[in-house]
Amino acid sequence: MAQHSSEITHRTVSSPGGRIHLVEQGTGPLVLLIHGFPESWYSWRHQLPVLAAAGYRVVAIDVRGYGRSSKPAATHAYRMLDLVEDNAAVVRALGEESAVVVGHDWGATIAAHSALLRPEVFRAVGLLSVPYTPRGGPRPTSIFAQMGGDEEFYVSYLQEPGRAEAEIEPDVRGWLAGFYAALSADTMPAAGAPDPHFVSRGGTLRDRFPGGRLPGWLGERDLDFYAAEFERTGLTGALNRYRNMDRDWEDLTAFDGAPITQPSVFIGGALDASTTWLADAIHAYPVTLPGLVSSHILDGCGHWIQQERPAEVNQILTDWLATLPC
Repeated sequence: MAQHSSEITHRTVSSPGGRIHLVEQGTGPLVLLIHGFPESWYSWRHQLPVLAAAGYRVVAIDVRGYGRSSKPAATHAYRMLDLVEDNAAVVRALGEESAVVVGHDWGATIAAHSALLRPEVFRAVGLLSVPYTPRGGPRPTSIFAQMGGDEEFYVSYLQEPGRAEAEIEPDVRGWLAGFYAALSADTMPAAGAPDPHFVSRGGTLRDRFPGGRLPGWLGERDLDFYAAEFERTGLTGALNRYRNMDRDWEDLTAFDGAPITQPSVFIGGALDASTTWLADAIHAYPVTLPGLVSSHILDGCGHWIQQERPAEVNQILTDWLATLPC
């Protein structure tokens, strides 16, 4: 049953994994918004009304495993192929034939692969924070295992089922506050401090989270919303995305090095490790994203880009959307 609040509609639609919860606002060409880890549809709260006012039907989903969407028990149910089919199912359920897809963090990777694997459905793609990197190279977990020297890269830390859950779930709100702060421009550790993307042997991720104040973009009510979602659902569904990276590498063999040719836009934060570590991927865009309309690096911005700098992101997205054929 649909619920209405301030022109926003909440509902669920059928998907291959069961159901997808979505939030919808506006009318016009469909724009599908995909969040990252550890977030929800709520991460797009600043974009929904602005894009709707610009003449678009804007839909933000809870990705499989999050919020009020289904949470299959099997780890392999969170492979990229399944998440792409969820997105295509949402478009069909909304009575549309095509959509523009925009994603942040893991959502950017899901959006990119939606455009790559289902070009007949996804006619343009917007990527926030995480650049498109075509499939290729060694097995992902082999690469991550070699990073960090005596320390453990966070993606490796998240691979073992139950390990990260044991750290996070006893204090979801406190852990989320620290994780958000660690990657935000105004609260991230100073240069030269221990890197929160790595874990000391025998340690935990939160050992390197900054203490004290929340980031400027994150109010107490915002944190309460995120915490309540994960306290209700647990973290396993969200973390299972990381646990499928090798499976994705195997599934996508036929797409090794494949470009995304639809019109695209990229927005990154200058202080975001996702942007700086993957600078070579951004430089490769003439080959990997030949349909790129524009690429933007926001000075002084961290990882949570559409929440840290909503006005700039909204302007870039509306300008880009206006260049696309209806």
